[in-house]
Amino acid sequence: MNLIAVGDNVVDCYLDQQKYYPGGNCVNVAVNARRNGAEKVSYIGIFGTDEKSEHIKYALSEEYIDFEYSRTAVGISGQPQVSLTADGDRVFVGGPKNTVQHNMKLQLINEELNFMSDFNVCHISCYSSMESELAKISNVIDVSYDFSNRLNLDYIESIAQHVKYAFFSAAELSDEELNRFIDQVKIFDFEVFALTRGSLPALFVCNGTVFEQKLNPIAVVDTMGAGDSLIAGFLVNYINGVGMEVSLERATKSAEKTCGIYGGFGYPKEF
Repeated sequence: MNLIAVGDNVVDCYLDQQKYYPGGNCVNVAVNARRNGAEKVSYIGIFGTDEKSEHIKYALSEEYIDFEYSRTAVGISGQPQVSLTADGDRVFVGGPKNTVQHNMKLQLINEELNFMSDFNVCHISCYSSMESELAKISNVIDVSYDFSNRLNLDYIESIAQHVKYAFFSAAELSDEELNRFIDQVKIFDFEVFALTRGSLPALFVCNGTVFEQKLNPIAVVDTMGAGDSLIAGFLVNYINGVGMEVSLERATKSAEKTCGIYGGFGYPKEF
């Protein structure tokens, strides 16, 4: 199974530690896909020209993630500031807006689309500003898309035709709202869509059948990137054909490992 991720990269700046960690949804999914057994993983994004971008590249190289098609633009990396609650939940508390990813967006060329067509799936997030590129991407490769908490049906409908695997963060929904949302999303042609619910079991819906995640008691150090790790573990196993229940079990193990370390996948560096 081969995966390519296209979109966001950041460093998450932990104020209490005075350290930052490489991350961003697409980078986290790429690294965790590799750790879950994907044979080949690549990443395309926009890097800045600061020390933080160099650290992201270093971490990707250490994890054997190819990023040769990425761009470099003069400017600073995304660097959201993070505080942790007593339970290990991460809370974003701001960060600079004049980053290279805020100021620019990717536009893929035919050479890159041809390169992407050799992979099994392309993962993109709603933080990647890639909506306008989805049509041509989905023409050459299946798309996995993390909608995060963007649950607006108009937004979902605007890109749903290009997405095969959809992931949503539904922690803020009541049971009634959750059930209504699932019924509404079923009208779209996703092969699989999933809803994470914070500390509650995630729900995965495959061809109309709902599968519930089985949670295990673990010690949580930091929840940063746990959802991204769940996505990566699921995609690798499901696309490798092991079935929904085993895929979800292995995805849960992947997320558990991420909850046991600081940052999306480690690699701390002092400010």
